[in-house]
Amino acid sequence: MDEPNIRGTTRRELLGGAAVVLGSPVLGFREDREDIPDPSQEQPEEPGGSCAGDMDEEFEELLAAAEDVEVDDSDRALAPAKWTRPVKKRARVTMRYRVRGNWLVGYHTGVDLAVPKGTPVYAVGTGTVVLASWSGSYGKAVTLKMSDGRYVVYGHLNRISVARGAKVKAGTRIGSSGATGRATGPHLHFEVRARRPYGSDIDPVKYLARHGLTL
Repeated sequence: MDEPNIRGTTRRELLGGAAVVLGSPVLGFREDREDIPDPSQEQPEEPGGSCAGDMDEEFEELLAAAEDVEVDDSDRALAPAKWTRPVKKRARVTMRYRVRGNWLVGYHTGVDLAVPKGTPVYAVGTGTVVLASWSGSYGKAVTLKMSDGRYVVYGHLNRISVARGAKVKAGTRIGSSGATGRATGPHLHFEVRARRPYGSDIDPVKYLARHGLTL
């Protein structure tokens, strides 16, 4: 019977053993690969969500019950030189205004902007905070009554930075974007209403365009 090639076998075993030892996390020689996510670390969600809800009675009742506020932009501390976008950088629109669907009014009442969770969100112009709280399907939301009498809703926020009754101007940070409430992922729902009730919405893109802004 032929004897096994002990020399060759031993060399392979030595090489294999060395690879195991060098790769051992105990000795600390293993190189961490960037393309392998660490399961112990929270991975950021990709922006690109949209609204998954319809008219929410909880939010509408809160909005209807909120005390009316007077908005006066004659105060120099509040009067803005110009309006600003709700988020500083251009964002991809994941759902346009008036897209047909199974909503109570038959269409999407705002515009959804794909922004990462935690993106700063700003007041577009002079106004007063009517609501700043959990708002049903809108999740954490801020509603402003603008100096022109319109109501602007910022939905699905991750964090709220203002309180009800606060006076704001263009560029005032009101919170951070998120995916709270009924949302399919991180985004900002930006909605403009002519009056308080659901269904009184107007085109938010045209509303900002009148102030020289594009989304």
